[in-house]
Amino acid sequence: MHSRWTKTRWHYIVNIGLVLVLAATVVMGCASPAAPTATPRPVKTAKPTFTPVPEVTKEQPTEAPTSLPTATREPEPTGTPLPTEEAPPATEVPANTPEPTALPKPTEGPELPPVPPAKGLRMASPEYGMQAFLWWHPEVASRDLQVIDGAGFGWVKQGFGWRDIEPKKGVFDWSHTDWVVYTCNEVGLDLVVRVDHQPQWVGGGYPTNGPPDDYEDLGDFLYAVASRYKGRIRAYEVWNEPNLAREWGGRPPNPGDYARLLQIAYRRIKEADPDAMVISAGLSPTGTYSEIAMPDDIYLDNLYQAMQGSSEGYFDVLGVHGAGYKVAPETDPNEVASNPDLGGHRFFCFRRVEDLRAIMMKYGDNGKQIALLEFGWTSDPRPDSPYNWHAVSEEQKADYFVRAYQYAEEYWSPWIGLMSLIYISKHEWTENDEQYWWAISDPGWPEFQPRSAYEALKAMSK
Repeated sequence: MHSRWTKTRWHYIVNIGLVLVLAATVVMGCASPAAPTATPRPVKTAKPTFTPVPEVTKEQPTEAPTSLPTATREPEPTGTPLPTEEAPPATEVPANTPEPTALPKPTEGPELPPVPPAKGLRMASPEYGMQAFLWWHPEVASRDLQVIDGAGFGWVKQGFGWRDIEPKKGVFDWSHTDWVVYTCNEVGLDLVVRVDHQPQWVGGGYPTNGPPDDYEDLGDFLYAVASRYKGRIRAYEVWNEPNLAREWGGRPPNPGDYARLLQIAYRRIKEADPDAMVISAGLSPTGTYSEIAMPDDIYLDNLYQAMQGSSEGYFDVLGVHGAGYKVAPETDPNEVASNPDLGGHRFFCFRRVEDLRAIMMKYGDNGKQIALLEFGWTSDPRPDSPYNWHAVSEEQKADYFVRAYQYAEEYWSPWIGLMSLIYISKHEWTENDEQYWWAISDPGWPEFQPRSAYEALKAMSK
């Protein structure tokens, strides 16, 4: 003990002496300044070029946009059936805040689950998925992943908020994504990540969810993510509902601009991970045609025009959204369109997906599959809720979910791929949250509290 203390004190005295000598040297150097040494500028490599796509002229709908139902059963102004997913906090990074540490990529080894075997770009018809919220509470997320796997579902959908991962250009915080990706690998679930919610430094109408001012910034970000998780993330959804202004930086929807963004995203993901599946953004089912929204069918047709009639180099799988609204999943869109009590428009039903499939076939895209990235029914009983007019009971919701998967397997095979329902409940939700009523479980921790929909989905044949 005494010997170690003496040695430590001796090193301390020596270090003080060295500091004094160094300080004297610096002072002497300042007396006779030398020519400054130029700091070399970083070399900026040229970004790969891509084939430009033409501007798309605003095509008027083939039929006048249908009026929304009366006030007693009126949906959202945009006709959007699904509630808005919570955006990550829009907090500015102060100039004097230390930059997050760019974590090194973990070394493959016994501490990480093995890279899953490549499954290719073709899915079974259908494949089964649920959306969960895995980001902030690992203990809840771990339970929910087990719950999804225990129901016999093979996919989980999770949002990757760009602003949470790259708060400054080239500076990444991988702490949340590492946990999400490696835990999904360990449980054995395929992961589809929705990438949007841009950081402040890229613009895009921040804090509104919107594309970056320079689309190549998103390409660089996706390249970094796909490089880090090569073989571990099976699919990427590039943005969300770009046919709504609220998801497009507050600007009018523009299929031509989204085509350019999608082309860059596709190229950069494939450069890093050729086996990763690129899915186009799910479109919001809506009949509104204005500065704040574009009907999903018209938007998709214009998107194909922007892609010059071919989705090659843009996406592997078409992403769509399809809520059931007030009716059973087998209900014919023609019946819904002719009945004002059911909404009075074709998009007010689960089989709206068939209209979007018809547009794919119009452009000869028969060989590619569709991923239904959001679908479900709400049981919202609140009279002042915009979703109340099409609410169903929890028992109906359970029955409709099972019948939706059965209908798709019988009539949509082989072109339907992933069908990802909403949601496993976020554990903080209350009855005042609109998302609460779309869920298939009740909030809570530590016990999982399934609703009848979860139990029915777990029991159905797959």
